[in-house]
Amino acid sequence: MPADRRFAVLIDADNVSDKYIRIILDEVSNQGVATYKRIYGNWTSPGMASWKSVLLDYSVTPIQQYSYTTGKNATDSAMIIDAMDILYSGKVEGFCLVSSDSDFTRLATRLREGGMTVIGMGEKKTPKPFIAACNLFRYLDVLASQAEEAPAPAPKAASIVPFELCGGEREELVLTLQGGSNGSVLSVTADAFLGKDDGPGRRTGLQAFQENGNVSIMAIPGVTMPEVQAALLAQCENKKSCFAILDLPIDRKKTNDVAEFRDMYDTTYGAIYHPWLEMFDPLAK
Repeated sequence: MPADRRFAVLIDADNVSDKYIRIILDEVSNQGVATYKRIYGNWTSPGMASWKSVLLDYSVTPIQQYSYTTGKNATDSAMIIDAMDILYSGKVEGFCLVSSDSDFTRLATRLREGGMTVIGMGEKKTPKPFIAACNLFRYLDVLASQAEEAPAPAPKAASIVPFELCGGEREELVLTLQGGSNGSVLSVTADAFLGKDDGPGRRTGLQAFQENGNVSIMAIPGVTMPEVQAALLAQCENKKSCFAILDLPIDRKKTNDVAEFRDMYDTTYGAIYHPWLEMFDPLAK
């Protein structure tokens, strides 16, 4: 993705903690340049006090939206109206919507229909429809926990014979793999598949494929976690040169179940693989 691609960063202060502000802006900087940085909320509320202390440090513009009545989220409406104004201004190539609220699902879809790249950010509690509506979704609580983890000490380098020296008088080459674990794919967490983006040459999981242009088909057999599948699709949509194959959960054996799963995603860069479909045999007695 071009480093000069312009993004509008719109933050729902009612649903996002101020502790994530640095992570939000760092993630956007990996994709392009934040030309709009706005945050929406009722700034007369005592609950916004923690946000006020960081806005100046990160040059984020607060947008005041009063709560006119109880039970109605005026902040969401103000953010949606601003997003459409920015879309029609033609001054950006993408949006970053920061919220754990499903109310922005339709907005993300509409922005993509307008040719925008949409990055979503929120916590792991974010509803699946909003995640699927974005080109790319980042879990802020996962990124925060990764940042807090101390880097593991590098393992002591083993004595490895270069490939060029194989052969000749040496009849065999023994390499020992260390640091892994045996077990089922079911024991692997979503974080392991999502990986970390620590910069070129240090990316892991799906993030590592940002630097690989030779892969045309991507699949993670047996893994049906929504956040992993959404990230897999986002990877293919962003690269525009590869195609994702998604597995369905084994318990979805009816055509209605498959159709329901298919409706969760709107993409031309993925397809469903499902060998568990049960069909009625008219010849069976």
